[in-house]
Amino acid sequence: MIDTYNGLNDIENKIIRTPLDPLETFNDDPLRILRAFRFATQLNFSADEKIIGAANQLKERLRIVSQERITDEFLKILSSPRPSTGLKLLYKSGVLEIIFPEISNLAGVEQRKDYHHKDVFLHTCKVVDNISKETENIWLRFAALVHDIAKPQTKKFIEGIGWTFHGHEELGARMMKSIFKRMKLPFTKLDYVEKLIRLHLRPIALVSEEVTDSAIRRLIVSAGEDLEDLITLCRADITSKQPVKVAKYLENYEMVMNKVREVEEKDKLKAFQSPVRGETIMEVCNLSPSKKVGEIKKAIEEAILDGKIGNNYEEAYQYLLEIKDKYLM
Repeated sequence: MIDTYNGLNDIENKIIRTPLDPLETFNDDPLRILRAFRFATQLNFSADEKIIGAANQLKERLRIVSQERITDEFLKILSSPRPSTGLKLLYKSGVLEIIFPEISNLAGVEQRKDYHHKDVFLHTCKVVDNISKETENIWLRFAALVHDIAKPQTKKFIEGIGWTFHGHEELGARMMKSIFKRMKLPFTKLDYVEKLIRLHLRPIALVSEEVTDSAIRRLIVSAGEDLEDLITLCRADITSKQPVKVAKYLENYEMVMNKVREVEEKDKLKAFQSPVRGETIMEVCNLSPSKKVGEIKKAIEEAILDGKIGNNYEEAYQYLLEIKDKYLM
């Protein structure tokens, strides 16, 4: 075998490079840019600086490649054992600006007086690596990638407090539909990703000893069958370099999960829905299918979540009899 391009040395030294001039190689087929970074990520190789430079020069050529092919390569990077390798190569080369500008926009640190916020892009890379150690679920990894995606739009400096990002979880969830559409991602996964983004701050807010069963119930119902995935994301979101702080956060999440288990055991709320169904409401209230039926059913569910009545048919039916006249006036 004649090793014309010294490929064996590159394999031994764990370097990805093109046999010919990368400008020529990438110009001929721009998708090779993403494949080069994908191979580097999957194999844990480094990318030759000439590849990164050529990718930067020719990144606009990627606009001629179909979105499906770009998304396929990007998801393969995200499926790798350590996705941050590819994410950082994409950012360094400027390619991320073309294929996923919202993630590229997370980079950068701004300081005012004694306050600075950490680079959200680097934080996100760490979160994605953390969660990749725990799961191969590509959509849970994707949720980790986009959980802070709206921080640039919600960034605000408040005197005496510092940087805040109020509402970034809600705005981030709302951004997903257009991103899924543009990137040709499966809409069957949209609700799941939106839910995890929207709820990723909720568990840590329930750490207090005084937290009510009602608040825990609402978390259980909101997260539904994805509660374990939500907690996995929350744990991955701990990126502090201080072991004591990390241990404390992990302990806090375990405390929340213990409370969840206690409430679930008491209320059997894993698959929560009103014990009194719409048909019964229509029969008791002499209603035909309408918005009012849904309002009454919602009122019963809220009473259960608030702990006013138990999660059983008898108490729910009695509560229906008590409130029905208010809705029939």
